[in-house]
Amino acid sequence: MIKSLTVKDFTVFSEARFDLGALNIIHGENGAGKTHLLKLAYSVWSTLRPETSAGAPERPTKKWLEPELGRKLTAVFRPDKLGRLARRMPGTAKASVNVRFDDKSLNTKFEFHTRSSSDVTVKSLPEAWAELAPVYLPTREALSVFPGFVSLYEGTRLPFDETWRDLCQQLDARLLQGPRPAAVQHMLDPLSLALGGELRLEKDRFYLYLPSGRMEIDLVAEGVRKLAMLAWLVATQKLQSKGALFWDEPEANLNPKLVKLVAPVLIGLARSGVQVFAATHSLFLMRELHVLLQGADKGVKTRFIGLHLNDGEVTVDQGDTLDDSGEISTLDETLEQSERYLALEG
Repeated sequence: MIKSLTVKDFTVFSEARFDLGALNIIHGENGAGKTHLLKLAYSVWSTLRPETSAGAPERPTKKWLEPELGRKLTAVFRPDKLGRLARRMPGTAKASVNVRFDDKSLNTKFEFHTRSSSDVTVKSLPEAWAELAPVYLPTREALSVFPGFVSLYEGTRLPFDETWRDLCQQLDARLLQGPRPAAVQHMLDPLSLALGGELRLEKDRFYLYLPSGRMEIDLVAEGVRKLAMLAWLVATQKLQSKGALFWDEPEANLNPKLVKLVAPVLIGLARSGVQVFAATHSLFLMRELHVLLQGADKGVKTRFIGLHLNDGEVTVDQGDTLDDSGEISTLDETLEQSERYLALEG
């Protein structure tokens, strides 16, 4: 689990330290850096769990990590060159990133300049590789693009960042034989109820089996496809203890009834040992999480992180409760709209 993440002059952040928990909820207006924070943490963790075909050494070395970490950041953020991820300011800027884990052998610190084209400079080298690869879920679902996506991505220039390729590789898994662990089944039950059926992978294409018959996943509503994608990753145990989930706008294309189902699943994943990061605009989701965390789920170590734009600078408010994370832009806008609506009624 990532314990803290400290950045300086990285994209929109001049200087910030994020103290993290098992469940991390990030909110803020557009342009405040929510997705950048997710993608940065994901890129580092993903690089620390190299693919078997990547030619990584038995233990991390600067020779391998410096170009590979630079490559991953570029593939995930898609700038013209790595140096474009340094904060824009007059002259030459140096971005630095310090990631500290509960397992100190994974601690990683690196930097790069605005002039850097591809490689970072590692200042603190991890001593070991991570046990599990993280999962990154974009705002859109991936089940409908899954067939043949990885081979097409690796052979063609597509307008998708590398999180999509990584996700499609992880979706290409079969259900394990035998009974599921109770914790896995507990998380699957509400998702299966929302889906109204069972997801299956047949000949490289996903289908949803309903009481009325088999339905191609492309014909299923996008919000339901998002839940089906999460259900598949849980069922195939791609999300398990000592792993991580990074989810950008889990509420996108979901109605409040389905968003309400997402909240206990996120908490359940965190309780089972998966470190969860969710960037959201949804006041409904944040309040649902807040309610659950004040009740039976209050034992889950949670951090609410608010990113706020002030005169072009991003400031950070964070704490163990939603109230600790500062003003919520969606709440302000909702209240203002309510006042205008009530004025019309009057």
